Amino acid sequence: MQDLFKRNKGLKTNDNSGLVNKTYGRRINKNGTPNVKHKGVNFLKRYSWYHTMLNLNMFQFIGFFLLFYLFCNIIFASIYYWIGIEYISGISRGSKLHDYVQLFFFSAQTFTTVGYGRITPIGSLASLTATVEAFFGLMIFAIATGLFYGRFSRPRAFLQFSNNALVTPFKDKTAIAFRVSPYKNNTLSNVEATLTAAITFNENGEHKNYFYHLKVETPKLTNLMIDWTVLHEIDENSPFYNIQSHDFKTTNIELIVQIRAFDEVFADDVVQKTSYFRDEFIIGAKFKPMHFPDENREYTIVNLSLINEYEKVDLPNSPTPTS
Repeated sequence: MQDLFKRNKGLKTNDNSGLVNKTYGRRINKNGTPNVKHKGVNFLKRYSWYHTMLNLNMFQFIGFFLLFYLFCNIIFASIYYWIGIEYISGISRGSKLHDYVQLFFFSAQTFTTVGYGRITPIGSLASLTATVEAFFGLMIFAIATGLFYGRFSRPRAFLQFSNNALVTPFKDKTAIAFRVSPYKNNTLSNVEATLTAAITFNENGEHKNYFYHLKVETPKLTNLMIDWTVLHEIDENSPFYNIQSHDFKTTNIELIVQIRAFDEVFADDVVQKTSYFRDEFIIGAKFKPMHFPDENREYTIVNLSLINEYEKVDLPNSPTPTS
Protein backbone atom coordinates (compact mmCIF):
# COMPACT_ATOMS: atom_id res chain seq x y z
CA MET A 1 0.00 0.00 0.00
CA GLN A 2 2.93 2.29 0.58
CA ASP A 3 3.96 1.94 -3.09
CA LEU A 4 0.39 2.63 -4.10
CA PHE A 5 0.43 5.87 -2.17
CA LYS A 6 3.65 6.95 -3.83
CA ARG A 7 2.14 6.42 -7.27
CA ASN A 8 -0.88 8.51 -6.26
CA LYS A 9 0.92 11.11 -4.18
CA GLY A 10 -0.10 13.85 -6.59
CA LEU A 11 -3.70 13.61 -5.42
CA LYS A 12 -4.99 16.57 -3.47
CA THR A 13 -5.96 15.75 0.10
CA ASN A 14 -9.05 17.14 1.80
CA ASP A 15 -7.48 19.01 4.71
CA ASN A 16 -10.75 20.68 5.75
CA SER A 17 -12.62 17.42 6.32
CA GLY A 18 -12.88 18.13 10.05
CA LEU A 19 -11.81 14.57 10.82
CA VAL A 20 -9.14 13.86 13.40
CA ASN A 21 -5.80 13.03 11.81
CA LYS A 22 -4.70 10.51 14.44
CA THR A 23 -7.60 8.13 15.07
CA TYR A 24 -8.07 4.41 15.58
CA GLY A 25 -10.78 2.23 14.14
CA ARG A 26 -13.56 3.75 12.09
CA ARG A 27 -14.27 7.45 12.35
CA ILE A 28 -18.02 7.43 11.70
CA ASN A 29 -20.27 4.65 13.00
CA LYS A 30 -22.84 2.99 10.78
CA ASN A 31 -25.61 5.08 12.36
CA GLY A 32 -23.75 8.28 11.49
CA THR A 33 -22.46 9.18 14.96
CA PRO A 34 -18.76 9.96 15.53
CA ASN A 35 -16.74 7.02 16.86
CA VAL A 36 -15.29 9.19 19.63
CA LYS A 37 -15.41 8.91 23.41
CA HIS A 38 -14.68 11.90 25.65
CA LYS A 39 -12.77 11.67 28.91
CA GLY A 40 -11.33 14.15 31.37
CA VAL A 41 -14.69 15.79 32.04
CA ASN A 42 -17.44 15.12 34.56
CA PHE A 43 -19.96 12.47 33.49
CA LEU A 44 -22.87 14.90 33.82
CA LYS A 45 -21.10 17.42 31.58
CA ARG A 46 -20.07 14.81 29.04
CA TYR A 47 -23.57 14.15 27.73
CA SER A 48 -26.37 16.40 26.57
CA TRP A 49 -29.36 14.62 28.04
CA TYR A 50 -31.68 16.33 25.55
CA HIS A 51 -29.67 15.00 22.60
CA THR A 52 -29.37 11.60 24.26
CA MET A 53 -33.13 11.27 24.78
CA LEU A 54 -33.90 12.40 21.23
CA ASN A 55 -31.43 9.91 19.77
CA LEU A 56 -32.83 6.88 21.62
CA ASN A 57 -34.96 4.58 19.53
CA MET A 58 -38.67 4.48 20.38
CA PHE A 59 -38.48 1.29 22.47
CA GLN A 60 -35.57 2.66 24.53
CA PHE A 61 -37.33 6.01 24.94
CA ILE A 62 -40.63 4.49 26.14
CA GLY A 63 -38.76 1.95 28.28
CA PHE A 64 -36.72 4.67 29.98
CA PHE A 65 -39.79 6.68 30.99
CA LEU A 66 -41.67 3.56 32.10
CA LEU A 67 -38.81 2.47 34.35
CA PHE A 68 -38.33 6.04 35.64
CA TYR A 69 -42.05 6.28 36.38
CA LEU A 70 -42.00 3.00 38.30
CA PHE A 71 -38.81 3.99 40.15
CA CYS A 72 -40.25 7.34 41.29
CA ASN A 73 -43.45 5.73 42.57
CA ILE A 74 -41.48 3.04 44.39
CA ILE A 75 -39.43 5.76 46.12
CA PHE A 76 -42.45 7.82 47.16
CA ALA A 77 -44.39 4.72 48.22
CA SER A 78 -41.43 3.83 50.46
CA ILE A 79 -41.48 7.33 51.96
CA TYR A 80 -45.22 7.04 52.72
CA TYR A 81 -44.60 3.62 54.25
CA TRP A 82 -41.82 5.09 56.40
CA ILE A 83 -44.07 7.95 57.55
CA GLY A 84 -46.69 5.40 58.56
CA ILE A 85 -49.67 3.92 56.83
CA GLU A 86 -51.92 5.31 59.55
CA TYR A 87 -51.29 8.77 58.06
CA ILE A 88 -52.86 7.70 54.74
CA SER A 89 -56.65 7.32 55.04
CA GLY A 90 -58.81 5.16 52.82
CA ILE A 91 -56.48 2.14 52.65
CA SER A 92 -57.91 -1.27 53.47
CA ARG A 93 -55.34 -2.76 55.78
CA GLY A 94 -53.82 -6.17 55.11
CA SER A 95 -50.38 -7.70 54.87
CA LYS A 96 -47.27 -5.55 54.59
CA LEU A 97 -47.08 -6.26 50.85
CA HIS A 98 -50.76 -5.36 50.46
CA ASP A 99 -50.24 -2.07 52.33
CA TYR A 100 -47.17 -1.19 50.25
CA VAL A 101 -49.01 -1.91 46.98
CA GLN A 102 -51.84 0.36 48.11
CA LEU A 103 -49.31 3.11 48.87
CA PHE A 104 -47.74 2.57 45.44
CA PHE A 105 -51.11 3.14 43.76
CA PHE A 106 -51.69 6.24 45.92
CA SER A 107 -48.27 7.50 44.84
CA ALA A 108 -49.17 6.93 41.16
CA GLN A 109 -52.40 8.91 41.62
CA THR A 110 -50.49 11.76 43.27
CA PHE A 111 -47.60 11.69 40.79
CA THR A 112 -49.98 12.03 37.83
CA THR A 113 -52.24 14.48 39.77
CA VAL A 114 -55.22 12.20 39.04
CA GLY A 115 -56.34 12.20 42.68
CA TYR A 116 -59.34 9.84 42.76
CA GLY A 117 -60.03 10.91 46.33
CA ARG A 118 -60.46 7.50 47.94
CA ILE A 119 -57.01 7.61 49.51
CA THR A 120 -55.85 10.89 51.08
CA PRO A 121 -52.90 11.97 53.23
CA ILE A 122 -53.42 12.89 56.88
CA GLY A 123 -51.04 15.13 58.80
CA SER A 124 -48.42 17.65 57.79
CA LEU A 125 -45.59 15.27 56.86
CA ALA A 126 -47.68 13.02 54.59
CA SER A 127 -49.39 16.05 53.00
CA LEU A 128 -46.02 17.74 52.42
CA THR A 129 -44.69 14.59 50.74
CA ALA A 130 -47.77 14.42 48.51
CA THR A 131 -47.32 18.10 47.61
CA VAL A 132 -43.69 17.58 46.66
CA GLU A 133 -44.57 14.48 44.64
CA ALA A 134 -47.35 16.27 42.74
CA PHE A 135 -45.02 19.15 41.88
CA PHE A 136 -42.26 16.71 40.83
CA GLY A 137 -44.74 14.75 38.71
CA LEU A 138 -45.89 17.90 36.90
CA MET A 139 -42.29 18.78 36.02
CA ILE A 140 -41.50 15.26 34.79
CA PHE A 141 -44.57 15.11 32.57
CA ALA A 142 -43.83 18.57 31.19
CA ILE A 143 -40.31 17.40 30.29
CA ALA A 144 -41.66 14.18 28.79
CA THR A 145 -44.17 16.13 26.70
CA GLY A 146 -41.40 18.36 25.36
CA LEU A 147 -39.25 15.35 24.52
CA PHE A 148 -42.14 13.60 22.76
CA TYR A 149 -42.77 16.72 20.71
CA GLY A 150 -39.06 17.09 19.97
CA ARG A 151 -38.86 13.52 18.70
CA PHE A 152 -41.86 13.91 16.41
CA SER A 153 -40.96 17.38 15.13
CA ARG A 154 -37.22 16.90 14.63
CA PRO A 155 -36.27 17.00 10.93
CA ARG A 156 -34.81 13.65 9.87
CA ALA A 157 -33.87 12.23 6.51
CA PHE A 158 -35.21 8.68 7.18
CA LEU A 159 -32.71 7.10 4.79
CA GLN A 160 -31.62 3.47 4.71
CA PHE A 161 -28.14 2.63 3.42
CA SER A 162 -26.89 -0.66 2.05
CA ASN A 163 -24.77 -2.61 4.51
CA ASN A 164 -21.88 -2.89 2.06
CA ALA A 165 -20.11 -0.78 -0.52
CA LEU A 166 -19.32 -2.62 -3.73
CA VAL A 167 -16.43 -2.43 -6.17
CA THR A 168 -18.49 -2.83 -9.31
CA PRO A 169 -18.12 -2.60 -13.11
CA PHE A 170 -18.82 0.86 -14.50
CA LYS A 171 -18.18 2.22 -18.02
CA ASP A 172 -15.59 -0.45 -18.84
CA LYS A 173 -13.82 0.48 -15.62
CA THR A 174 -14.70 0.02 -11.97
CA ALA A 175 -16.41 2.13 -9.37
CA ILE A 176 -17.21 2.11 -5.69
CA ALA A 177 -20.96 1.97 -5.20
CA PHE A 178 -23.42 1.94 -2.33
CA ARG A 179 -27.18 2.25 -2.27
CA VAL A 180 -29.50 4.55 -0.33
CA SER A 181 -33.28 4.81 -0.24
CA PRO A 182 -35.91 6.70 1.78
CA TYR A 183 -37.99 4.32 3.86
CA LYS A 184 -40.83 6.60 4.96
CA ASN A 185 -43.39 8.66 3.07
CA ASN A 186 -41.32 11.82 3.28
CA THR A 187 -40.49 13.87 0.18
CA LEU A 188 -36.83 14.76 -0.35
CA SER A 189 -35.57 17.18 -2.98
CA ASN A 190 -32.20 18.75 -3.86
CA VAL A 191 -30.43 15.64 -2.61
CA GLU A 192 -26.63 15.83 -2.51
CA ALA A 193 -24.06 13.14 -1.74
CA THR A 194 -20.62 13.97 -0.33
CA LEU A 195 -17.97 11.24 -0.09
CA THR A 196 -14.69 11.33 1.77
CA ALA A 197 -12.09 8.57 1.73
CA ALA A 198 -9.98 8.19 4.87
CA ILE A 199 -6.87 6.04 4.30
CA THR A 200 -4.12 5.27 6.78
CA PHE A 201 -0.61 4.77 5.44
CA ASN A 202 2.50 3.52 7.20
CA GLU A 203 5.27 6.02 6.49
CA ASN A 204 8.66 5.39 8.07
CA GLY A 205 7.05 3.34 10.81
CA GLU A 206 4.46 6.00 11.61
CA HIS A 207 0.77 5.77 10.79
CA LYS A 208 -0.57 8.80 8.96
CA ASN A 209 -4.13 9.49 7.89
CA TYR A 210 -4.99 11.12 4.58
CA PHE A 211 -8.43 12.34 3.57
CA TYR A 212 -9.61 12.64 -0.02
CA HIS A 213 -12.76 14.20 -1.39
CA LEU A 214 -14.20 11.71 -3.87
CA LYS A 215 -15.86 12.71 -7.09
CA VAL A 216 -19.42 11.36 -7.35
CA GLU A 217 -20.70 10.36 -10.77
CA THR A 218 -24.06 12.03 -10.12
CA PRO A 219 -23.55 14.21 -7.03
CA LYS A 220 -27.07 15.72 -6.95
CA LEU A 221 -30.61 14.56 -7.56
CA THR A 222 -33.60 16.83 -7.94
CA ASN A 223 -35.79 14.32 -6.09
CA LEU A 224 -35.16 11.07 -4.24
CA MET A 225 -38.30 8.94 -4.48
CA ILE A 226 -36.96 5.39 -4.93
CA ASP A 227 -33.40 4.07 -4.48
CA TRP A 228 -30.18 5.78 -5.48
CA THR A 229 -26.93 3.98 -6.28
CA VAL A 230 -24.15 6.45 -5.53
CA LEU A 231 -21.04 5.83 -7.66
CA HIS A 232 -17.42 6.96 -7.46
CA GLU A 233 -15.49 6.04 -10.60
CA ILE A 234 -12.02 4.66 -9.94
CA ASP A 235 -9.70 6.42 -12.36
CA GLU A 236 -6.27 8.03 -12.19
CA ASN A 237 -7.75 10.85 -10.09
CA SER A 238 -9.04 8.46 -7.46
CA PRO A 239 -7.10 7.45 -4.33
CA PHE A 240 -8.24 3.87 -5.07
CA TYR A 241 -6.44 3.81 -8.42
CA ASN A 242 -4.54 0.52 -8.89
CA ILE A 243 -5.70 -0.73 -5.52
CA GLN A 244 -5.76 -4.51 -5.01
CA SER A 245 -8.59 -6.41 -3.35
CA HIS A 246 -6.42 -7.46 -0.40
CA ASP A 247 -5.66 -3.78 0.28
CA PHE A 248 -9.28 -3.30 1.33
CA LYS A 249 -8.82 -5.99 3.98
CA THR A 250 -5.37 -5.09 5.25
CA THR A 251 -5.39 -1.29 5.09
CA ASN A 252 -7.33 1.11 7.30
CA ILE A 253 -9.76 2.36 4.63
CA GLU A 254 -13.03 4.11 5.40
CA LEU A 255 -15.56 5.62 3.03
CA ILE A 256 -17.43 8.40 4.86
CA VAL A 257 -20.83 9.29 3.41
CA GLN A 258 -23.00 12.34 3.97
CA ILE A 259 -26.39 12.82 2.34
CA ARG A 260 -27.99 16.26 2.55
CA ALA A 261 -31.50 16.97 1.28
CA PHE A 262 -34.43 19.34 1.65
CA ASP A 263 -37.52 17.87 3.29
CA GLU A 264 -40.60 19.55 1.85
CA VAL A 265 -42.78 18.76 4.89
CA PHE A 266 -40.32 19.99 7.52
CA ALA A 267 -39.31 22.81 5.12
CA ASP A 268 -35.76 22.34 6.35
CA ASP A 269 -32.50 20.66 5.39
CA VAL A 270 -31.91 17.16 6.69
CA VAL A 271 -28.58 15.32 6.91
CA GLN A 272 -27.74 11.66 7.44
CA LYS A 273 -24.30 10.06 7.62
CA THR A 274 -22.80 6.61 7.56
CA SER A 275 -19.49 4.98 6.68
CA TYR A 276 -18.07 1.82 5.15
CA PHE A 277 -15.01 0.35 6.83
CA ARG A 278 -12.45 -1.93 5.20
CA ASP A 279 -14.28 -5.20 5.88
CA GLU A 280 -17.53 -3.79 4.48
CA PHE A 281 -16.29 -3.56 0.88
CA ILE A 282 -17.33 -6.31 -1.53
CA ILE A 283 -14.99 -6.73 -4.51
CA GLY A 284 -16.54 -7.71 -7.84
CA ALA A 285 -20.28 -7.36 -7.28
CA LYS A 286 -23.29 -5.37 -8.42
CA PHE A 287 -26.60 -4.57 -6.76
CA LYS A 288 -29.73 -6.42 -7.72
CA PRO A 289 -32.81 -4.36 -8.64
CA MET A 290 -34.97 -3.33 -5.71
CA HIS A 291 -37.81 -1.42 -7.40
CA PHE A 292 -40.38 -2.87 -9.75
CA PRO A 293 -43.70 -1.89 -11.34
CA ASP A 294 -46.88 -3.28 -9.83
CA GLU A 295 -48.94 -5.87 -11.69
CA ASN A 296 -50.99 -3.22 -13.49
CA ARG A 297 -47.93 -1.05 -14.08
CA GLU A 298 -49.63 1.90 -12.42
CA TYR A 299 -47.07 2.66 -9.71
CA THR A 300 -43.57 1.67 -8.58
CA ILE A 301 -42.89 -0.72 -5.72
CA VAL A 302 -39.67 -0.18 -3.75
CA ASN A 303 -38.73 -3.35 -1.86
CA LEU A 304 -36.43 -2.17 0.92
CA SER A 305 -35.72 -5.74 1.98
CA LEU A 306 -33.62 -6.01 -1.20
CA ILE A 307 -31.43 -2.98 -0.55
CA ASN A 308 -28.49 -5.19 0.50
CA GLU A 309 -28.89 -7.78 -2.24
CA TYR A 310 -26.03 -8.11 -4.71
CA GLU A 311 -24.56 -10.67 -7.07
CA LYS A 312 -20.93 -11.47 -7.77
CA VAL A 313 -19.59 -10.37 -11.16
CA ASP A 314 -16.25 -10.25 -12.92
CA LEU A 315 -14.54 -6.90 -13.07
CA PRO A 316 -13.21 -5.62 -16.40
CA ASN A 317 -9.51 -5.03 -16.98
CA SER A 318 -9.25 -1.97 -14.84
CA PRO A 319 -7.05 -0.22 -12.27
CA THR A 320 -8.78 -2.21 -9.53
CA PRO A 321 -8.29 -5.94 -10.05
CA THR A 322 -10.00 -8.47 -7.84
CA SER A 323 -6.79 -10.13 -6.70
